[in-house]
Amino acid sequence: MSQNNAWDKVEKARSKERPSAKLYISSIFDDFIELHGDRYYSDDKAIISGIALLNNNPVTIIAQCKGENTKENIERNFSMPHPEGYRKALRLMKQAEKFNRPIILFVDTPGAFCGVEAEKRGQGEAIGENLFHMSDLTVPTITVVIGEGGSGGALALAVSDEVWMMENSIYSILSPEGFASILWKDKNRVKEAAEIMKITAHDLKGFNIIDYVVEENSSLEITMSNLKSDLIETLNKYMSLTKEEILEKRYFKYRNMGNYIEL
Repeated sequence: MSQNNAWDKVEKARSKERPSAKLYISSIFDDFIELHGDRYYSDDKAIISGIALLNNNPVTIIAQCKGENTKENIERNFSMPHPEGYRKALRLMKQAEKFNRPIILFVDTPGAFCGVEAEKRGQGEAIGENLFHMSDLTVPTITVVIGEGGSGGALALAVSDEVWMMENSIYSILSPEGFASILWKDKNRVKEAAEIMKITAHDLKGFNIIDYVVEENSSLEITMSNLKSDLIETLNKYMSLTKEEILEKRYFKYRNMGNYIEL
């Protein structure tokens, strides 16, 4: 992939025209009921969570959500969650496990909010708790990166049985701008950084970091319909497994992931 194509994906992933998590939820699921709050501090609007039906089966949905205009983006903190957002997500995960509901997560964030107030309320601890508990869930989990998947802010919703990426999404440890500034002290080399970082869906599928690339059709309706079918088919396979088999499969997935990466 050329540098221009890699940067192309970055721009598409960040585009204001890109479908938000709200659109994914309304297009794929029925009877969505949003649940609010972390029961500790507040309700973080950067993360939408709740219960819905997928093919008439109940599922839990947790999604990082960007705004559809400037006002909503400010309200949702440009999809950069605070600790209470991750704690809300964890609360919904535990609830899903209690009632044996599969969990579908949508990732779209440049990263967790790094302000002083977030650090004071335990941002690192909240992300770490999610990583720990997601690895031990006994219900099926599927994460779909729909736009930006940035750093630990994305990973906190991505220790799943399967991690998928939309064709024009990105998933990385930091932004190309951050990479260029740190490594070369030159923010103008962002296109080169995007290529070197291997942050596109097809790059990461090749390294076995993700499990599936979801093709994006020119028709949004067809894209959503295909994704819905893929989710139904995959969840049916996982729901046929015992809790022990789900845990074992997830364990070996992450233990063996690095074996496929050539350094």
